[in-house]
Amino acid sequence: MDVNHIAALLVARLDSAQADIRQQWNHPEGTHTRHFVVDQLLSDDLAQAIYDAYPRNADGFFDRQSFREKKKTLTDLADYPEILSNITYAMQHPDVVAKVAELIGLNHIVPDPTLYAGGLSMMFHSDFLNPHIDNSHDGTRNLYRRLNLLYYVSPDWVLENGGNFELWDPAVKQQKTIVSQFNRLVVMETNKDSWHSVSPVRADTPRCCVSNYYFSAQSPDEKDYFHVTSFSGRPEEPGRRLLGIVDNGLRNVVSKVLRSGRGRKLVNKRPR
Repeated sequence: MDVNHIAALLVARLDSAQADIRQQWNHPEGTHTRHFVVDQLLSDDLAQAIYDAYPRNADGFFDRQSFREKKKTLTDLADYPEILSNITYAMQHPDVVAKVAELIGLNHIVPDPTLYAGGLSMMFHSDFLNPHIDNSHDGTRNLYRRLNLLYYVSPDWVLENGGNFELWDPAVKQQKTIVSQFNRLVVMETNKDSWHSVSPVRADTPRCCVSNYYFSAQSPDEKDYFHVTSFSGRPEEPGRRLLGIVDNGLRNVVSKVLRSGRGRKLVNKRPR
């Protein structure tokens, strides 16, 4: 199934859920961060095929491991089954972007075909992503990050598996948990206090996610600002919270001086 076909399916599903999407976005429950969730985004067969295309051992994925996070990511999709690039770039199709913009009332948003910080991710037992706010900009530092689109494809994923998406209050003391359920799309806004995380994985099967980000020339609060991806610890991790404050400050200074983002330049090409 090609990019255009998948994009048409995405638009149709989003359109069918438009009333619920608008309600969720305009009246977020359990968090200050605007977001919406769409279940059964695609057919179960298609979602299963996407999951089956992931390498079970994350072969070729980049291993990210520090006090901030432990996960495996991939942005160069050329050597993997075509369905993985097709679902990734279907999320960037102009019709899908336009539909999302229409539903939440956010104008002039654009996707990122370089997959700066996006692409595929796999998380295995004990992997995690600590509470953080995303890098404020794209790789060129010309556009502000505005939306995260996270599509989960691991079958039979339940709360007890861990590896669930969390949205935190500005003080990172209370969270809303959204299960990383099979065939579920989560779309969230990103700004200066949209703290989010992934709880430690407890399952012995991989948690697989397709990630995309939308950007705009206008900042969320219409004021210029810049920050790197900034991490904290969970409420029961005071040491990591303190380390995060120091680490975030140092990386912000270095990034501003060198005008660098994540320290890599991506050259992925969008499939035709």
